[in-house]
Amino acid sequence: MAEFVTVGRSDEVPEGEATAFAIDDREIAVARVDGALYAFDDICSHRRCNLAMGGEIEGTSITCECHGSLFDMATGAPLNPPATQPIAVFHVREAGDEIQIEV
Repeated sequence: MAEFVTVGRSDEVPEGEATAFAIDDREIAVARVDGALYAFDDICSHRRCNLAMGGEIEGTSITCECHGSLFDMATGAPLNPPATQPIAVFHVREAGDEIQIEV
C-alpha cells in the first residue's frame, strides 16, 4: 500500500523551480508552479539526465537541458523529442511546512 513520505521542507522548492529529493534508490523532483506542486522522476527517459538540475520550467512543463526533451510535469508525457517515453509522476502534498510524496 502506498504511503506519503516526507522528503523536505516547503521552502526548499521555490516558485518556478524544481528540487530533487532522494527516496530510497530513486531521485524524485518536486516543482512549484503558481503555488501548485508537481512530483515526477528526476531522470529524463531519453538519456538519463537530471531534470531538476538545469531543467527549464515553463507552465507545467520542464525541458531537459541535455537534449531538449520536454515533459508535462502533471502527466509525465513527453511533449517533444528526442524523448518518446514518459516519466513517472507521483502524488505530492504539503502538510504544514513539509513536502510529502506518495510512494
